[in-house]
Amino acid sequence: MKTFKILGLLLTYPVPETVGCWPALGDLLVREGLLAKKPLKRIRQWLAENAERDIYDLQEHYVDTFDRGRGHCLHLFEHVHGDSRERGQAMVDLSEMYAAKGLTINQAELPDYLPLFLEYCSLCDYHQAQALLSEISHILVSIGTRLEQRDNHYHIVFDCLQALAKTKVDQKIIDAAISFVQAEDTSLAALDKEWEEAAAFDGDPQQADCAGCRSVAEEMLPTERREQTVKIVGGVQ
Repeated sequence: MKTFKILGLLLTYPVPETVGCWPALGDLLVREGLLAKKPLKRIRQWLAENAERDIYDLQEHYVDTFDRGRGHCLHLFEHVHGDSRERGQAMVDLSEMYAAKGLTINQAELPDYLPLFLEYCSLCDYHQAQALLSEISHILVSIGTRLEQRDNHYHIVFDCLQALAKTKVDQKIIDAAISFVQAEDTSLAALDKEWEEAAAFDGDPQQADCAGCRSVAEEMLPTERREQTVKIVGGVQ
């Protein structure tokens, strides 16, 4: 299913080769027809507007959004395990799940990187992919709510993902995300303190190629395969 892979691509670092294809990707979303009218309209408008922006502005905005704090981190297990030992085993389990579907990753990538996870979903049938998204819906809503509270339009991508998951999230998670933004210290000193501990894993998958994500506009992978749905994450930390 191209929709999952496209939404994953939109959460990777913007480069001219992909940004130039954004309007066409919007057309692909229409043709596949998985998104409802409202989120589809909003994501297509967002794509059209951003395709006209200066690439350096887009890149700066991306870094400001996803690389300057853990609240919007695109690594799923950061929101579940943090730097605990459980994260290592969870990474192994997720990598094995990918391998069973024939999806391999390079050494610079972490398996819990959301665009990579969405590429895996694109290899599943619709109901399996929907079930997988529902398992991380609390993370998607938490990040999306934080972005919306900051008037950051990347929240539109997370709204689309949540629409695909079709899972109602506890209002407490939304309230907690709003409170997080309201109480957050965004000073440089606070940012330095947040990241002062060494990361548990090396690599910078947000900057790395996401397997086939880089060529999604040119060649979409087939999706008529079957896989047992696996629950991968628990509650938000």
